[in-house]
Amino acid sequence: MVYVYIAVMALVTYLIRVIPLTVFRGKIENRYIRSFLYYVPYTCLTAMTFPAILYATESIWSALAGVFVAGVLAFYNKGLVMVAAAACLAVFLAEQVLTFL
Repeated sequence: MVYVYIAVMALVTYLIRVIPLTVFRGKIENRYIRSFLYYVPYTCLTAMTFPAILYATESIWSALAGVFVAGVLAFYNKGLVMVAAAACLAVFLAEQVLTFL
């Protein structure tokens, strides 16, 4: 029975990869569809990581502090290392403050 499950999973994975190649042979000219497909990876990544960011700390308030600091620094085009370090520092400081409240 396990072999049937593995075969079905392999078939579904194969079809998901082959069907778009056979259906869409030419270049996609529609601007709406192209812009939609451009943003799909970003939205999937956000949908997977944002909940993990919010629940990775002891308190949701410290997570929101880190998200806020990271968002502000990213808005002002700071580097990735600076944004990550500042967000970690903000979470650490917020956790310390919340511990003593």
